[in-house]
Amino acid sequence: MAVVDVSEELKSLSSTMGSIEAVLDLEKMRADIAVLEEQAAAPSLWDDPEAAQKITSKLSHLQAELRKTEALRSRMDDLSVLFELAEAEDDADTLAEAESELIDVRKALEEMEVRTLLSGEYDEREALVNIRAEAGGVDASDFAERLQRMYLRWAERHGYSTEVYETSYAEEAGIKSTTFVVKAPYAYGTLSVEQGTHRLVRISPFDNQGRRQTSFAGVEVLPVVEKTDHMEIDESELRVDVYRASGPGGQGVNTTDSAVRLTHIPTGIVVSCQNERSQIQNKASAMNVLQAKLLERRRQEEQAVMDSLKGDGGNSWGNQMRSYVLHPYQMVKDLRTEFEVGNPQAVLDGEIDGFLEAGIRWRKQQEK
Repeated sequence: MAVVDVSEELKSLSSTMGSIEAVLDLEKMRADIAVLEEQAAAPSLWDDPEAAQKITSKLSHLQAELRKTEALRSRMDDLSVLFELAEAEDDADTLAEAESELIDVRKALEEMEVRTLLSGEYDEREALVNIRAEAGGVDASDFAERLQRMYLRWAERHGYSTEVYETSYAEEAGIKSTTFVVKAPYAYGTLSVEQGTHRLVRISPFDNQGRRQTSFAGVEVLPVVEKTDHMEIDESELRVDVYRASGPGGQGVNTTDSAVRLTHIPTGIVVSCQNERSQIQNKASAMNVLQAKLLERRRQEEQAVMDSLKGDGGNSWGNQMRSYVLHPYQMVKDLRTEFEVGNPQAVLDGEIDGFLEAGIRWRKQQEK
C-alpha cells in the first residue's frame, strides 16, 4: 500500500473516529459513570435488587464502552507511528504488521459506528423477544427452538444475561413459542432488526421419505417497559388463568398451578409466564410482557399516523426477512439487506453480528 494512500486512509479513519466520539459524547459518558459509581457504592444499593441490577448493568456497559472507545483511539494513534517506523526503516515485517493492524482497526471502527446509529426512542432499552412456530408443522416447531438457541447463544457470546419467561413445548419436537428477555443496554435497538418472519429450507429430519421441507417462525422484539412508560392496565380488562407449568413432551415441571396466562380482553393479546415457582412472580412477569406488547402497539399506531402524514404508507421490513437454506446448498441470506453467509451452522450457533450490523445500517437508510 502506497504511503500517500495510507496517510489519506488514516486521516479518513481518524475523522470517522472523531464523529463517533462526538456522537457518544465521551465527557458525558465519563460524568454518567461517575454518578453510577457513586450510586453503586451506596450501602443501601441492594435494598432494591431490581434497581441495583439496572445500576450495575448500566455502569458495566458504560465502562466497557468507554474503554473500548479509548482503546480504539489509542490503536489508531499507534498505527500512524507503526507506518512511519516501517517507512523509516524500510522494514517489510513491520509494514506487514501495520497493514494487518489497519484491517483490524477498520473493522473495529465499522462495528463501533453501528452503535451510533441506535438513536431511536427505545433503542437503549433491554429487549423482550418472542418467537413462535408458524407454517411447517413439526419442522417449524424445531426451527423456533433453534432460533431461541441462536439468540441465547448470541447473548452468551457478548456476556449479556438472559431470562426465559415462558416456553410452550410442542408435542413431537421443538417449541410452539417462547418469550425471553436480553438484559443489556441497547439490546432492543440491536435486536429489533430481527423482527419478522424467518424461513428455513432443509431436508426434514422428521420426514420418513427425506423430503425437503420449508418452515417458518416469527420473531417479535419489544423494548422492556420501564416505570416512566405509564401503561395503565385496568384489572377488569384482564382474564387471568393459572395452570401447571409443563416441560418437553408435556411433562409437568411443577406440582402446583403456578404458571399464569393473561388475556387483555380489549385487544385480545395473550401472554404467559411459567419460569418462577411463585404464581405471584409469574403474574408480575406476565404483566411486564403485556405492558411491553401494549407499548409496542401504541408505538405502531403512532408510527402509522406519521407514515400516513408522510404519505409513504410505512415499510414492510417486519415481514419475511431472512432465509436459512441447509439444502440443496448452504446459505443464510437477509432478504432486506442482501447480507449473506455460507455457514448456516455458525449463524444458528449465535454468530449473527454481521446480520445485525447490516440490518441497523439498512434501517437507518430507510429512515432518510
